[in-house]
Amino acid sequence: VQLQAYGGGLVQPGCSLRLTCEASGGTFSMYTMAWFRQAPGKEREFVAAVRRSGGSPIYADSVRYRFTISKDNAKNTVMMQMGSLKPEDTAVYYCAFRYGAVVVSAMRQEEQYSIWGQGTLVTVSS
Repeated sequence: VQLQAYGGGLVQPGCSLRLTCEASGGTFSMYTMAWFRQAPGKEREFVAAVRRSGGSPIYADSVRYRFTISKDNAKNTVMMQMGSLKPEDTAVYYCAFRYGAVVVSAMRQEEQYSIWGQGTLVTVSS
């Protein structure tokens, strides 16, 4: 499986941006996909995750109500609409993939994901 993430860029505070992650090269009957981010000088952190099979997406508290993760099962694609962006959202955003579903608490854990995309840079600055 390969992941291709894109959609990053430079935006002003308060603006919106949409990231997309496309999965290819495998079978996709059941999987979990997530977004993580790493800000300069900080550790990578969980942002949002969704399961192909359904159920509510989960979010980090810092992005809840501002970011929306969604999926297109037909295209094996996960999108994340980011709104009301803040300078502290500046980071490299990575999409991550694992086959199968895990319990909700585990969806936030990096080690649950075996395949990672290359990252796309989001810069929020005036």
